[in-house]
Amino acid sequence: MNGSATPVREDGAMNATISASDLANDLAAAEPPVLLDVRWQLTAAKAAGEPPYDGRAEYESGHLPGAVFVDLDRELASPPGEGGRHPLPDLARFGAAMRRAGVSSRTPVVVYDGGQGWAAARAWWLLRWTGHPDVRVLDGGLPAWQGPLEKTVPTPAEGDFVPEPGAAGLLDADAAAELARSGVLLDARAGERYRGEVEPIDPVAGHIPGAVSAPTTQNVGPDGRFLPAGELRARFEGLGVTEGARVGVYCGSGVSAAHEILALAVAGVPAELYVGSWSEWSSDPDRPVAVGPDPQ
Repeated sequence: MNGSATPVREDGAMNATISASDLANDLAAAEPPVLLDVRWQLTAAKAAGEPPYDGRAEYESGHLPGAVFVDLDRELASPPGEGGRHPLPDLARFGAAMRRAGVSSRTPVVVYDGGQGWAAARAWWLLRWTGHPDVRVLDGGLPAWQGPLEKTVPTPAEGDFVPEPGAAGLLDADAAAELARSGVLLDARAGERYRGEVEPIDPVAGHIPGAVSAPTTQNVGPDGRFLPAGELRARFEGLGVTEGARVGVYCGSGVSAAHEILALAVAGVPAELYVGSWSEWSSDPDRPVAVGPDPQ
């Protein structure tokens, strides 16, 4: 791969994203990256007769050359339950899905989705957390790609990646509650959900006491691409993310929060993910809930 593929930038921050033009160059190289297509949309109540979003069907209608489809609900998460709507996946199942897609421990991986970036970020976070050293997200997703698409479903050679979860980077509910007091806990959901004005999915409206509202939609421009690293750093500093602060992120079910962690990585800030997020927190009546614009 060419120089655009290095996982660390000159300023020491993680090179977590890749532009469409750099990806096109890398795909033309002798050793191209493994491409994962993770098109997905949050399933909420639909109007009568409207079919649910089908990421696999979208993939089969046209995808980046050589890309393999990965199912977020089945391969990047376990079934909904006490751990929330998108708990961590069974690692054996996740590892098998990655190897089926051709992922090996020493092969760079690029992940993309339909443009929102949330699903791609979930795959990015999981691969990073389980030990893969070189994973990036296509900035802007499929809409940013100007090259050809294909409908052929590839059958890549089996990869050798074996997930080995890291000791850091993951929060449970108790750790998230503690971090909201001792560090910075960011809530990546829309502001109206944080404030408790609406709650279209989970049983209770509001936020974790002490958490700061930080909608992940504000990390990208109108084209769906991340804001420049300097602008992101300034945004997070304005939310209380000072140098050396411990940072955690949650959302509804650990998907859009991964996108915020990706934005933090672009800004050079490490952060931890509360995977259970609000879907887990709000299902326990003993856990406190705050409402309104104030963190407390």
